[in-house]
Order: sequence, then C-alpha cells, then structure tokens
Amino acid sequence: MSMLAALPNLTASRTGAPPAWALLERRLIDLMERGAVMMSTKYAERGGQWYWYDDLDDHYERSYNWCLLYNMGGGEQLVDLALRHWNASTRLFDDRDGNRANCIEYPNRPNVLKHSIHNEYYSLANPGDAEWHHMGEGNMGFYDLALGDPTISENVRRARRFAAMFIGEDPEADNYDPVHRVLRGPVQTSQGPWRTADVEDAKQYLLGGHPRFDPNWKPKTMGVRASLYPAVQELEDRWWENPERAAEVTRLFNEIVLGSDSACNLAATGLVTHAYLLTGDDKYRHWVLDYVEAWMDRIAQNGGIIPDNVGPTGKPGELRDGVWWGTFYGWNSYVGWSHIFHSLAVAAECALLVSGDYGYLDLLRSQIKVLLDHAKTGENGELLVPNRATKDGFVYGHVEPNKWDATSSTNLRIYELSHLYHASMAKEDYDLILRVREGDVQRDWNQVEIGADRAEWDSEYSRFQYYDGQLPDWPEKALSLQYERALEHYQAMVDDDRSRDQIIADNLQPQNPVHTKVLTQAIFGSPQYMYHGGMLRATFRYYDAERMRPGLPADVGALVDELRDDGAGLQLANTSRNQTRRLIVQAGAFGEHDFTRVRSVGDASDAELSVNGRLFSVELPPTSSIRIDASMKRFANNPSYAFPWHGNGIPIPFP
Repeated sequence: MSMLAALPNLTASRTGAPPAWALLERRLIDLMERGAVMMSTKYAERGGQWYWYDDLDDHYERSYNWCLLYNMGGGEQLVDLALRHWNASTRLFDDRDGNRANCIEYPNRPNVLKHSIHNEYYSLANPGDAEWHHMGEGNMGFYDLALGDPTISENVRRARRFAAMFIGEDPEADNYDPVHRVLRGPVQTSQGPWRTADVEDAKQYLLGGHPRFDPNWKPKTMGVRASLYPAVQELEDRWWENPERAAEVTRLFNEIVLGSDSACNLAATGLVTHAYLLTGDDKYRHWVLDYVEAWMDRIAQNGGIIPDNVGPTGKPGELRDGVWWGTFYGWNSYVGWSHIFHSLAVAAECALLVSGDYGYLDLLRSQIKVLLDHAKTGENGELLVPNRATKDGFVYGHVEPNKWDATSSTNLRIYELSHLYHASMAKEDYDLILRVREGDVQRDWNQVEIGADRAEWDSEYSRFQYYDGQLPDWPEKALSLQYERALEHYQAMVDDDRSRDQIIADNLQPQNPVHTKVLTQAIFGSPQYMYHGGMLRATFRYYDAERMRPGLPADVGALVDELRDDGAGLQLANTSRNQTRRLIVQAGAFGEHDFTRVRSVGDASDAELSVNGRLFSVELPPTSSIRIDASMKRFANNPSYAFPWHGNGIPIPFP
C-alpha cells in the first residue's frame, strides 16, 4: 500500500444515478464471466480439453480473450480457466504417442485429429496451421495469459523458447537468416521451415479447397492461395495425373513458394514483442526493429509497394524473376492484400511500442497510401481501391466465378486505419480516414454495428464517429448491442440439453460467450487488438487498488470519451450504493505512456495534479462519478507486462 499512497490521487465528489453505459458494462462483464464458466463446465473435460475437434489454432481461440475480460474487471477464475484450456489444447496436440490427437477419429470429419505441436509450438505435422495468419490467431490466448498474470514461470520460459524459434537461437528451428534478415519461407515451425510439400499440398495451395480429404473437390485456377507465376503461366487441366508433371509442379512449389520469405511473416514481431514485454531483454527489441526495417527497405526497393515475397537473400521476387506477388495469401491470392495488411499493422504497432519511434508507422501508412493512390471512383461515386495484383496490374473487383471469388474488399476497410490513427493520433492519418469516409457512399457510419467478435471491424466506423463528435450516444448503443449478442450466446448454452456423448458426436464448435470488442473500445479507448497476432492497444489500463489485481474494481465502469495527440478524456463511475472503490490508472496497455497532468472536470473541486509518471489513483465514493482530463506524453517509456506493484521488474519465481 505504500506504493499506492505515493501516487497522485483524485477523489470523485459528484454523486447521482450511475450513467447507463457504466451499468451496461458491469452487466456485460458479469454475464460473460458466467458464460465462460458455463462453457468450460459444459463443453470441456475438467482437465480443459474441449469436447470437439478442429485445427489447433481454433482450439486456442475458444477462450482466447478470457484474460482480457479479467483485465476489464471479470473474476479471478477467468485466468485459471484460460490457463487450463490453453495447457489442455497444447497437451492435446502434442506429438507424443498415445495422446488423444493420435487416436480419435470423428465420424463427421474425414481426417484424424492431427498432432500439430512439437516443443509446445506449431510443428511440421500440420503445416497448414503454421503460417502467420493462423499462428497469429492461435497466439492471442497465449499473449493474453500474460495480461492475466505475467509471473507464471512456465509461460515466461515458453515465451523465450517460442521467440528463440524465430530469431535464430533454436538449432532445431532454423527459421531465421540474420545475415539477410529473412524468415526462411511462409511457413515456419518449431521444427524449422516447411520445404517438403507433396502433390496434394501443391493442389490445395495453388488450386484451392482440400483435395486430400474432399471427394467432391474441384480445382480452380492457379493462384487461389499461392501462384507459381512466372515459372508457370497457367496450369493445365488435371496436371497431377501425369507423374512427371506432378513432380515438376511440386518441386517448383517447394522451391518458389516455400523458399521465399513472406510479408505475412511480419506478424512474427508479435511473438517476439511478447517475449520482450515479459523479460525486457533488448535482443527481442532489436530483432523486431531489424526485421521491420528489412521490410521497409524492401518496400523502397520495390518502388514503394510491399512485395509479398522476397528470396533467400532478401531481394523482392528473387525466385520469381522479379515478380513481387504470388506467395501464400499474398497480393495475387483470393484474399488479396488482406492478410498482408493484418501483419503490417501488427508489426508497425510492435515496432512503435518497443522503440517509441513513430517513423515505423510508415510500414503500414505507406501501403494504405498505395491503395489510395491507385483508387478510382465507381459509377455511384464510391471510392474503390485495388484488391489484388496480377500480371496485368491491379484489379478492383471479384474475378470470374469459374476461378474464385476474391474476399478482400474493394472498399478500403477501416480496420488497419483505426489502428494507425490510434497509434499516431496524427492529423495525417485522421485525414486518410476522412477520405475513406467520404468515398464510402454505401455505408452509414452512424449506424452502430458490432459484427463478429474477433477479426471484424464493423464497430470501428461508429466508434470513429463518436470520437469525431458526430455520434454522442455511441457507447450506450454499442454496449446494448454487445449485451444482446452475449445474452443470445449465453441463452443458447442454457438451452442446450445434449448429453456429453452427443456433444462429442456432433462435434460442433463451442461458441465463445466472451465478447470483448466493444468493451475494449469503451473501457480502454482503443480499437480491439489486431486479431491475427497483435498486442493489446489501450489508452488507459486499470488496476484494483484494494485487491491488488488487474481490472476495474467491482461496480466500476470506465469510458474513454476523448482522444487527442497529447492526452485523453476519461469518465469513471462507481455504481455501488454503499462501497467506496479505489483504482490505479495506467497510461497505455504496458505503461508505455506518461501522464504529465490530470484534472477533474465538472467536480466542485476541479482538482489538478502534476503526475509526470505512468500512474495515478482515483477514489470513488458510493454512486460517485468523475471525468478526468489527462495530459500525456505518448510512447515515453519502455513497455512491460509488469503490474504497478512489481517494482523494478516482473517477479518470476523460477525464470
């Protein structure tokens, strides 16, 4: 408590009925915590293994954000449950003989549950899981365990071990070339890069679908997930039936596609940043910056456009006669720029976080500008950006139905833009969003939508309008929609009267009842983290000063109501009628910012305090609320998972 006593403190003096947004937040937190407990009890063994089969990353995703809910004010049991399920999934997919992953076949799936883990991380046994779109998804729950408790010795050792696989320290996982600053291929694992695709793999990644298991598989035109262009201009029909041609195409796939670093690999910066946040070891920081700078150099070498592939010596299109597109989930694939931009955002945010240098945001900003520089106006005045790159240049719409449907948007989505602007708070990036809004003629940005909970960005449009002063009732509307969604999922579990054996036989994916997107936006004042491997974004983070744990105290709601480049506005409300609550407010998700001054606004005292540090405290008497104007110096500190009372470092019992 001596640490708490030394903090600058504000005390709320305004009392009255709690605001609607605060009551909604507390109802949501309570409902979703009960939902997590019910899901864990009903759809999993006591040891944590789900009654369900799918890919490894999907197992991890079932409870990925439960520690994040804990950081919003959910109960302690959320951390224990999240850890139990993560450990159970890791054991389930481990490559030991005799575990469930190697001995159970589900009747409604044509393939056996595969072991996919070696040394507790993704292995070569199932390389389809081990590219960064999916590894990034699967890693989110592991990252969030440190938000719940960064002192778990086993997880700190895991973070070091996993990072070693990608920075050149693990001899069994020869993934990184430090001389040329390349990751050796688009798929890297705990056993090194994947280089041994067979003909069925080549068919799957070049022509789409799952030919190994699907008896009704039909090939599409080359380039669905990857391309061999220009070595192969077009693949002839049924080429795999000619043994010599099948061997040649497979060889080219292994050499060209699997032999090149991919821009999607920039999401690896999240895993290495995670290790830095736990340990403070500068070797992780240096690797993140070195790898990001390597790709920024490649953008310059490629005329301002990020190549989706570079060869063994780091040259764009090195194995493709200079063609800069064609790799796994790259510019030419059915997802177009989508997966690349996920990774750009993860890497730009990580580089800024560990360095404090805003220049690294150009990694992402430059490519957003590439799309806008090549934009055109549709017949209805809509701003259209390219969604794919081909031998004929950029294309702007879905390709022919007999090939495949592109899924990347011809509208520039707000997903990455919202992250860029939250990181920079620069007028330059605000103006980019205004340009997109002006050209988004078919969307009403004032329509509050929440979309799916994980990687969707529908809620970012109305959130931007709120901070732009055009949608003052956004918090209540968004939280109400989120509550309806959470209640729907909770009630579905209540109504599910199947037996355990029937649940196992049905093999239906259990739906995560924890929805943290809108709570993140309101409580932390940030977009939800980049789902494919990004770190938590937060303007403010909170700790219960009495229970000495992360998260808002019981009964307390928080709303970030203003964002600017030198600070932010924060409302806090205590909904309890008889209990005083005390909390610590931190600048940034990882203490990366500093508060300079904080001032209560609208209270009788209008107190103002000098802080000049990353923490201050607030006392909230019963039914009281306070609005705080916080002046900040952003990205002024080395970030860390450490809690305020950890002192000079995270106290890891057995490092």
